Amino acid sequence: MTEMKSLGIVEYRSIALGLQAADSMVKAADIKLLISQVVCPGKYIILFTGKLSSVKAALEVAAKPPLDTVLIDTYLLGNPDESLIPALYGACEKGNPEAVGIIEGYSVASIVGIADEIVKTSPTKLIEIRMARGMTGKAFALFSGELAAVQASMEKAKGALLENGMYLHSAVIPHPDPQIWEAL
Repeated sequence: MTEMKSLGIVEYRSIALGLQAADSMVKAADIKLLISQVVCPGKYIILFTGKLSSVKAALEVAAKPPLDTVLIDTYLLGNPDESLIPALYGACEKGNPEAVGIIEGYSVASIVGIADEIVKTSPTKLIEIRMARGMTGKAFALFSGELAAVQASMEKAKGALLENGMYLHSAVIPHPDPQIWEAL
C-alpha cells in the first residue's frame, strides 16, 4: 500500500448526485477510485486515494452545490493504516481472541475514520469494516486484542462518534465463545 498517501471518503444520500460527484471528483483531481458504489438505503459511497493535495481538492469538489445538499459525511485520512482497505473486504487476520470490540455508527465515513485512528493509537487489531450494505445505511467496525485495550478503544471511538452525532452502539465481548470467534 505504499502508493496510498491519503484516503478520502464521501457519503451521499443520493445515488444520482453521488455518481455525478464521483465523475466530477475524478475529472478535477488526480485521484484513484477504490470504491464508488450504491449502499443501503440508497446511499452512494466513494473511497479514493491520491496525494494529500489531490484528495483535498476532490473533497472540495464533493461539497460544492448542489452536492452539498445531499452530502452525509466526508473524511480525510492523511496516512491510512495498511489494514484499512483489507478490513473493508473482510480480509484481515483476526488477531487475539481475548476480546472483541464492535463500534456501530450512522456513517460509513466516520466508522472508517475512527477505525483508522483506533488501530494507529492502540494495540488493537482491525478485523473488519462493514459499509451500509443490508444495514439501513449503518456501518460498523470489529477489533480484537487484549481486554483493557479493546475497552479503552471502544470508549475512545464512542466519544469521537458522539461528537459528530454518528454514534449508534458499541460493545466489548471478553473471551468470545469459539463459535462467535469463528463466525467473525
